[in-house]
Amino acid sequence: MAGERLDGTVALVTGASSGIGEATATALAAEGARVVVAARRADRLAALVEAIGAGGGTAVAQELDVTDQPAVAAAVEAVVAEHGRLDTVVNNAGVMLNGPVEGAPLAEWERMVDLNVKGLLYVAHAALPHLLATARREPRRVADLVNVSSVAGRVARNGSGVYNLTKHGVGAFSESLRQEVTQRHVRVSLVAPGAVATELVSHQRDEVQAAFHERFAGVQQLEPADIADAITFVVTRPRHVAVNEVLVRPTEQQG
Repeated sequence: MAGERLDGTVALVTGASSGIGEATATALAAEGARVVVAARRADRLAALVEAIGAGGGTAVAQELDVTDQPAVAAAVEAVVAEHGRLDTVVNNAGVMLNGPVEGAPLAEWERMVDLNVKGLLYVAHAALPHLLATARREPRRVADLVNVSSVAGRVARNGSGVYNLTKHGVGAFSESLRQEVTQRHVRVSLVAPGAVATELVSHQRDEVQAAFHERFAGVQQLEPADIADAITFVVTRPRHVAVNEVLVRPTEQQG
Protein backbone atom coordinates (compact mmCIF):
# COMPACT_ATOMS: atom_id res chain seq x y z
CA MET A 1 0.00 0.00 0.00
CA ALA A 2 1.60 3.27 -1.11
CA GLY A 3 1.91 5.93 1.54
CA GLU A 4 1.39 9.68 1.41
CA ARG A 5 4.39 11.86 0.67
CA LEU A 6 5.63 14.15 3.43
CA ASP A 7 6.34 17.17 1.25
CA GLY A 8 6.08 20.42 3.18
CA THR A 9 6.16 18.73 6.59
CA VAL A 10 8.73 19.07 9.37
CA ALA A 11 10.09 16.10 11.30
CA LEU A 12 12.25 15.94 14.42
CA VAL A 13 14.32 12.78 14.97
CA THR A 14 16.25 12.30 18.22
CA GLY A 15 19.23 10.02 18.55
CA ALA A 16 19.90 10.78 14.89
CA SER A 17 23.70 10.57 14.90
CA SER A 18 23.77 6.83 14.20
CA GLY A 19 21.76 3.65 13.78
CA ILE A 20 17.97 3.76 13.66
CA GLY A 21 17.81 7.54 14.08
CA GLU A 22 20.20 8.20 11.22
CA ALA A 23 18.39 5.76 8.94
CA THR A 24 14.98 7.20 9.86
CA ALA A 25 16.05 10.76 9.21
CA THR A 26 17.34 9.72 5.80
CA ALA A 27 14.10 7.87 5.00
CA LEU A 28 11.82 10.72 6.05
CA ALA A 29 13.86 13.21 4.03
CA ALA A 30 13.48 10.94 1.01
CA GLU A 31 9.70 11.24 1.49
CA GLY A 32 9.94 15.01 1.28
CA ALA A 33 10.06 16.03 4.94
CA ARG A 34 12.40 18.73 6.20
CA VAL A 35 14.16 16.80 8.95
CA VAL A 36 15.70 18.24 12.10
CA VAL A 37 18.30 15.73 13.25
CA ALA A 38 19.03 15.93 16.96
CA ALA A 39 21.76 14.26 19.01
CA ARG A 40 24.82 15.09 21.08
CA ARG A 41 27.48 14.32 18.45
CA ALA A 42 27.57 17.44 16.30
CA ASP A 43 30.19 16.10 13.90
CA ARG A 44 28.03 13.13 12.98
CA LEU A 45 24.97 15.31 12.58
CA ALA A 46 26.88 17.55 10.18
CA ALA A 47 27.87 14.54 8.10
CA LEU A 48 24.27 13.29 8.07
CA VAL A 49 22.92 16.68 6.97
CA GLU A 50 25.46 16.71 4.15
CA ALA A 51 24.55 13.15 3.08
CA ILE A 52 20.81 13.90 3.09
CA GLY A 53 21.41 17.04 1.06
CA ALA A 54 23.52 15.11 -1.45
CA GLY A 55 20.60 12.73 -1.86
CA GLY A 56 18.22 15.55 -2.68
CA GLY A 57 16.66 15.89 0.77
CA THR A 58 16.64 18.68 3.34
CA ALA A 59 17.96 18.39 6.88
CA VAL A 60 19.25 20.66 9.61
CA ALA A 61 21.27 19.71 12.66
CA GLN A 62 20.32 20.38 16.27
CA GLU A 63 22.92 19.46 18.87
CA LEU A 64 20.86 18.23 21.82
CA ASP A 65 21.05 16.13 24.97
CA VAL A 66 17.47 14.98 25.54
CA THR A 67 18.12 14.47 29.26
CA ASP A 68 18.40 18.27 29.60
CA GLN A 69 14.77 19.37 29.92
CA PRO A 70 15.27 23.11 29.40
CA ALA A 71 17.42 22.40 26.34
CA VAL A 72 14.73 20.10 24.90
CA ALA A 73 12.02 22.70 25.40
CA ALA A 74 14.17 25.40 23.80
CA ALA A 75 15.12 23.16 20.87
CA VAL A 76 11.52 22.27 20.06
CA GLU A 77 10.46 25.91 20.24
CA ALA A 78 13.35 26.82 17.94
CA VAL A 79 12.29 24.20 15.41
CA VAL A 80 8.77 25.59 15.25
CA ALA A 81 9.96 29.20 15.18
CA GLU A 82 12.30 28.50 12.26
CA HIS A 83 10.16 26.09 10.23
CA GLY A 84 6.64 27.16 11.19
CA ARG A 85 5.31 23.75 12.15
CA LEU A 86 6.07 20.31 13.56
CA ASP A 87 4.38 17.31 11.94
CA THR A 88 6.40 14.28 13.00
CA VAL A 89 8.49 13.44 16.06
CA VAL A 90 10.50 10.25 16.28
CA ASN A 91 11.54 9.72 19.90
CA ASN A 92 14.48 7.43 19.21
CA ALA A 93 17.27 8.41 21.61
CA GLY A 94 17.99 5.59 24.04
CA VAL A 95 20.58 3.33 25.59
CA MET A 96 20.72 -0.35 26.56
CA LEU A 97 22.95 -1.20 29.52
CA ASN A 98 22.06 -4.76 30.44
CA GLY A 99 23.45 -7.10 33.06
CA PRO A 100 22.41 -8.77 36.31
CA VAL A 101 20.60 -6.70 38.92
CA GLU A 102 22.91 -8.03 41.63
CA GLY A 103 26.00 -5.87 41.79
CA ALA A 104 24.91 -3.63 38.92
CA PRO A 105 26.48 -0.17 38.66
CA LEU A 106 23.73 2.23 39.72
CA ALA A 107 25.05 4.76 37.21
CA GLU A 108 23.91 2.46 34.40
CA TRP A 109 20.36 2.30 35.78
CA GLU A 110 20.27 6.06 36.22
CA ARG A 111 21.50 6.58 32.65
CA MET A 112 18.78 4.33 31.22
CA VAL A 113 16.00 5.99 33.23
CA ASP A 114 17.30 9.45 32.36
CA LEU A 115 17.55 8.79 28.63
CA ASN A 116 14.98 6.09 27.84
CA VAL A 117 12.21 7.47 30.06
CA LYS A 118 12.82 11.04 31.15
CA GLY A 119 14.38 12.14 27.86
CA LEU A 120 11.51 10.63 25.90
CA LEU A 121 9.01 12.36 28.20
CA TYR A 122 10.75 15.72 27.85
CA VAL A 123 10.56 15.51 24.05
CA ALA A 124 6.93 14.39 24.07
CA HIS A 125 5.93 17.13 26.52
CA ALA A 126 7.62 19.87 24.50
CA ALA A 127 6.39 18.62 21.13
CA LEU A 128 2.77 17.77 21.93
CA PRO A 129 1.25 21.27 21.75
CA HIS A 130 2.82 21.77 18.33
CA LEU A 131 1.72 18.37 17.05
CA LEU A 132 -1.83 19.15 18.15
CA ALA A 133 -1.66 22.51 16.39
CA THR A 134 -0.40 20.89 13.19
CA ALA A 135 -3.21 18.31 13.30
CA ARG A 136 -5.77 21.14 13.33
CA ARG A 137 -4.36 22.70 10.17
CA GLU A 138 -4.38 21.97 6.47
CA PRO A 139 -3.22 20.30 4.39
CA ARG A 140 -2.67 16.93 6.12
CA ARG A 141 -4.56 17.63 9.38
CA VAL A 142 -2.69 14.84 11.13
CA ALA A 143 0.55 14.60 13.13
CA ASP A 144 2.66 11.74 14.45
CA LEU A 145 4.61 10.95 17.60
CA VAL A 146 6.58 7.72 17.20
CA ASN A 147 8.20 6.33 20.34
CA VAL A 148 10.90 3.77 19.68
CA SER A 149 10.74 0.96 22.22
CA SER A 150 12.07 -2.60 21.97
CA VAL A 151 11.02 -6.21 22.17
CA ALA A 152 12.30 -5.70 25.73
CA GLY A 153 9.16 -3.63 26.30
CA ARG A 154 7.06 -6.74 25.76
CA VAL A 155 9.17 -9.62 27.12
CA ALA A 156 11.14 -9.47 30.38
CA ARG A 157 14.39 -11.41 30.41
CA ASN A 158 16.95 -12.35 33.03
CA GLY A 159 19.78 -9.82 32.77
CA SER A 160 17.83 -6.89 31.35
CA GLY A 161 15.58 -5.90 34.24
CA VAL A 162 16.03 -2.14 34.23
CA TYR A 163 16.09 -1.91 30.43
CA ASN A 164 12.86 -3.93 30.50
CA LEU A 165 11.46 -1.48 33.05
CA THR A 166 12.22 1.55 30.89
CA LYS A 167 10.81 0.06 27.70
CA HIS A 168 7.66 -1.30 29.37
CA GLY A 169 7.19 2.24 30.70
CA VAL A 170 7.51 3.70 27.22
CA GLY A 171 4.78 1.35 26.04
CA ALA A 172 2.42 2.26 28.87
CA PHE A 173 2.97 5.98 28.40
CA SER A 174 2.47 5.71 24.65
CA GLU A 175 -0.84 3.88 24.95
CA SER A 176 -2.20 6.30 27.55
CA LEU A 177 -1.22 9.31 25.46
CA ARG A 178 -2.65 7.69 22.34
CA GLN A 179 -6.05 7.44 23.99
CA GLU A 180 -5.81 11.06 25.11
CA VAL A 181 -5.07 12.65 21.73
CA THR A 182 -6.16 10.23 19.02
CA GLN A 183 -9.52 11.92 18.41
CA ARG A 184 -7.60 15.12 17.71
CA HIS A 185 -5.64 13.31 15.01
CA VAL A 186 -2.27 13.09 16.71
CA ARG A 187 -1.25 9.49 16.16
CA VAL A 188 0.94 8.03 18.90
CA SER A 189 2.74 4.93 17.73
CA LEU A 190 5.13 2.47 19.31
CA VAL A 191 7.81 0.81 17.19
CA ALA A 192 9.54 -2.07 18.95
CA PRO A 193 12.64 -3.54 17.28
CA GLY A 194 14.24 -6.84 18.05
CA ALA A 195 17.97 -7.27 17.52
CA VAL A 196 19.34 -4.54 15.24
CA ALA A 197 22.95 -4.15 14.11
CA THR A 198 23.68 -0.76 15.72
CA GLU A 199 26.08 0.76 18.26
CA LEU A 200 23.62 0.00 21.08
CA VAL A 201 25.35 -3.20 22.17
CA SER A 202 28.81 -1.61 22.15
CA HIS A 203 27.88 0.69 25.06
CA GLN A 204 27.62 -2.28 27.43
CA ARG A 205 30.24 -3.90 29.63
CA ASP A 206 32.43 -6.50 27.94
CA GLU A 207 30.81 -9.50 29.62
CA VAL A 208 27.33 -8.28 28.71
CA GLN A 209 28.37 -7.77 25.10
CA ALA A 210 29.78 -11.30 25.04
CA ALA A 211 26.47 -12.74 26.31
CA PHE A 212 24.55 -10.80 23.66
CA HIS A 213 26.75 -12.04 20.84
CA GLU A 214 26.44 -15.61 22.12
CA ARG A 215 22.66 -15.32 22.26
CA PHE A 216 22.42 -14.02 18.69
CA ALA A 217 25.13 -16.14 17.12
CA GLY A 218 23.82 -17.34 13.79
CA VAL A 219 20.95 -14.83 13.73
CA GLN A 220 20.90 -12.32 10.90
CA GLN A 221 20.13 -9.12 12.76
CA LEU A 222 17.99 -6.35 11.39
CA GLU A 223 19.59 -3.31 9.78
CA PRO A 224 18.68 0.23 10.91
CA ALA A 225 17.01 0.76 7.53
CA ASP A 226 14.56 -2.04 8.34
CA ILE A 227 13.26 -0.11 11.34
CA ALA A 228 13.34 3.18 9.43
CA ASP A 229 11.15 1.51 6.82
CA ALA A 230 8.62 0.55 9.52
CA ILE A 231 8.60 4.07 10.96
CA THR A 232 8.15 5.58 7.51
CA PHE A 233 5.20 3.27 6.90
CA VAL A 234 3.59 4.42 10.15
CA VAL A 235 3.86 8.16 9.46
CA THR A 236 2.83 8.02 5.79
CA ARG A 237 -0.58 6.41 6.34
CA PRO A 238 -3.70 8.34 5.37
CA ARG A 239 -5.26 10.49 8.09
CA HIS A 240 -7.86 7.88 8.99
CA VAL A 241 -5.28 5.11 9.55
CA ALA A 242 -3.31 4.86 12.81
CA VAL A 243 -0.70 2.14 13.22
CA ASN A 244 -0.54 1.94 16.99
CA GLU A 245 2.22 -0.60 17.46
CA VAL A 246 4.78 -2.39 15.32
CA LEU A 247 7.00 -5.22 16.59
CA VAL A 248 9.84 -6.07 14.18
CA ARG A 249 12.14 -9.00 14.91
CA PRO A 250 14.77 -10.72 12.82
CA THR A 251 13.15 -13.77 11.29
CA GLU A 252 15.46 -16.08 13.26
CA GLN A 253 14.99 -14.35 16.63
CA GLN A 254 12.88 -16.51 18.94
CA GLY A 255 12.36 -14.20 21.92
